[in-house]
Amino acid sequence: MTTPAVVLSVAGTDSGGAAGLAADLTTFAALGAHGACAVTAVTAQDTTGVHRVVALGADDVRAQVEAVLGDLPVAAAKTGMLGSVAAAHVVADLLAGVVPLVVDPVLVATSGAHLADEAVVVAYREVLLPRADVVTPNRDEAARLTGLPVDTAPERLALAVHALGPAVVLTGGDPGSGTCHDVVVRDGTATVLSHPAVVTTHDHGTGCTYSAALAVHLAHGLDLETAARSAQAFVARALVTSATWELGRGRGPVAHVLSHPSRHPSTPPEES
Repeated sequence: MTTPAVVLSVAGTDSGGAAGLAADLTTFAALGAHGACAVTAVTAQDTTGVHRVVALGADDVRAQVEAVLGDLPVAAAKTGMLGSVAAAHVVADLLAGVVPLVVDPVLVATSGAHLADEAVVVAYREVLLPRADVVTPNRDEAARLTGLPVDTAPERLALAVHALGPAVVLTGGDPGSGTCHDVVVRDGTATVLSHPAVVTTHDHGTGCTYSAALAVHLAHGLDLETAARSAQAFVARALVTSATWELGRGRGPVAHVLSHPSRHPSTPPEES
């Protein structure tokens, strides 16, 4: 069997298994990558909400990232919940410019719980995003990062995030319209990637899953637009699978490995 690409996630835990490192590592595995991780925070979380957050110290996060980089050939990295300004500095110092870096600016959980204070938002704007390769906000996160109203036209919102430094994939849309629109911005040019909406309440972890899939496809050498389309297709399959589940009392988890994705042709083939 061909040695898999290594993708690193720097993120928080989710005790309910839907988002955070649980989503990242299972998505990496589903797409044929070996997942490594650095824990930034431990949460007591389920499908109804986030009940407790314990952030790890910057030295703890740094030690984990350095251990991975010192031993494994990391091909790409992604961030989720960072939990502190210091953790944002660690990511920027150790990963930016070293490997392709996808930043999922986790500011609010699916349940509505706030996971980042204003100081962390400022650190995204001033420390991490100017040095990241790609950022994958939803519309609420893009509005908070830019200060624009959340109902700003998607292309304008994505371009405003792009002005902070990185390429952008603005995710989401109105499922009720039947179509979702992701906006990809690179080098000042916006491209809209449309896809059929999957109407479901079992969508806890979609942002984490999308950004993890994007990181794997970038690790395999795809260009940003192709990687974004492939990640979009993976999440759609995951949502179709989880739509029939009955897990938890709130917003149920997205299917990851159980979505049985077909791997992208760039994925190294298995050898007999």
